[in-house]
Amino acid sequence: MSIPYGHQEITDEDVAAVAKTLKSDYLTTGPKVAEFEAALCRYVGAAHAVAVNSGTSALDIAVAALELPAGSEIITTPFSFVASANCALYNGCTPVFADIDRKTYNIDAAQIRKKITAKTKAMVYVDYAGQPCEIGELKEIADKHGLALIEDAAHALGAEYKGKRVGGFADMTCFSFHPVKHITTGEGGAVTTERGELAETLRMLRNHGIDKTPSERATYLYDMKLLGRNYRITDFQCALGISQLKRMNGNLKRREEIAELYAKELAGLPLALPYVASNARHAWHLYTVLLDKGINRDAVFDAMRKRGIGVNVHYIPPYKFSYYQKLGYGKESDYPVTEEIYSRILTLPMYHSLKDEEIRAVAAALEESIKEAKQ
Repeated sequence: MSIPYGHQEITDEDVAAVAKTLKSDYLTTGPKVAEFEAALCRYVGAAHAVAVNSGTSALDIAVAALELPAGSEIITTPFSFVASANCALYNGCTPVFADIDRKTYNIDAAQIRKKITAKTKAMVYVDYAGQPCEIGELKEIADKHGLALIEDAAHALGAEYKGKRVGGFADMTCFSFHPVKHITTGEGGAVTTERGELAETLRMLRNHGIDKTPSERATYLYDMKLLGRNYRITDFQCALGISQLKRMNGNLKRREEIAELYAKELAGLPLALPYVASNARHAWHLYTVLLDKGINRDAVFDAMRKRGIGVNVHYIPPYKFSYYQKLGYGKESDYPVTEEIYSRILTLPMYHSLKDEEIRAVAAALEESIKEAKQ
């Protein structure tokens, strides 16, 4: 048996939608991009969406759209994929890590307050695994100190905070459509915002900073107003995204069922199950368990992989990487909660086509692997 930690689901309808677009007049910067953006806006309840070629690109142009002075500090979490911090570096800013909450593994508001300086201009907060941050508290901090808010919701399409879907709380919200996410465009991402002026800036930034797309030009003339990137997404990717988004509610419901079955099957094992806040709907991009202290996580990891179970670890804190250490980010003692969680956490397979019998097999393998690690 081989079970990956994540996997895409492509249906005949998806293939037909892509094939139809491949045979159309547009392969890129055509009508399917705008159609996908409109569908995404309807789903998350945002006024504007700007689709790009990856979630990393979405984070990059979100920071770029703020036009912050060089050297500005952006507070973010040390428990995320490197893109959540790299987006600051791409734009001449300095990422500042604030430790995480012990229950949710999201950024800790109390730690944010300790890290704010005169140079702090923004926050990039991450809805880890699909659990929304305590957004109301983060907005209070941002309002008090005049900070811009960027929500990294790469894990959180479909998640809800106080009954409202993630996508319109922050100044900008960034999504990812990588194959392991709830929907996929192959690679792809998007930024949603309520502010029209930001949406206009984001559209220029994804297209070399140019003020008009070819279809908007009556003549050959255009202006480059910003130092943009080429982060355009193709029409056939967006055709796939439109088709996938139609199944989003079912995908999310299935992930919730999987989480419930995991909780039942893992009961009694020496580990902590994921925490779900009472005021939120978890999107279940990842299903993580926290092994009890004294259990060798890496030994369990190896034992699970030998059994064909594609466990993973999310995430190696960015400050552990050699690039960040060269920049002076090597002080692990500054992030005690992150260090503890990282040393014990294990990601189990989670994707909406995962079968019940596979979930039970994962749970049985985990029980055996833990016993082996204790020997």
